[in-house]
Amino acid sequence: MGWGRWKKSMTVFGVFITLHIISGTICLIVGLLAVFAKKQRGWHTFVGELYHGSYVVVFLSAIVTSIIHWEESAYLFFIALFSYGLALFGYLARKRRSQNWLPKHITGMVGSYIGIVTAVLIVNISKIPIINEWPVIIFWLLPTIIGTPIIILLTRRMMSFN
Repeated sequence: MGWGRWKKSMTVFGVFITLHIISGTICLIVGLLAVFAKKQRGWHTFVGELYHGSYVVVFLSAIVTSIIHWEESAYLFFIALFSYGLALFGYLARKRRSQNWLPKHITGMVGSYIGIVTAVLIVNISKIPIINEWPVIIFWLLPTIIGTPIIILLTRRMMSFN
């Protein structure tokens, strides 16, 4: 690709959607690593910080791209606000170690992961043969239906250790 074509293809939207995809992929991977890592300083803390930092980029890039393509993507603006709100809630609960911080941390972080999985499904489901014929509402609800019992289980398990 020549410089002129490359320059044209790297529009504001192109730059932000590229950042969005890369940071979203990082969130999906390190979010799982954080869930399964031993809950102590070290690896869990490192991947948790990486998750939060990547989520900031996901959030900002989602806001920009949804505004640029508002007609098609307004719902992503609201998913981004809600999901990052959960990520920030969970992150700050751990940083501030407020009263009863652990259930807040788990709820915020896993809730934000549910949000990013939901967004990935909604944006990409039309490209997946066979299941793209299923009602879209399934993919809006399925991550929450699966994730909520996980939040409850993790919260109970972590609170029983304290």
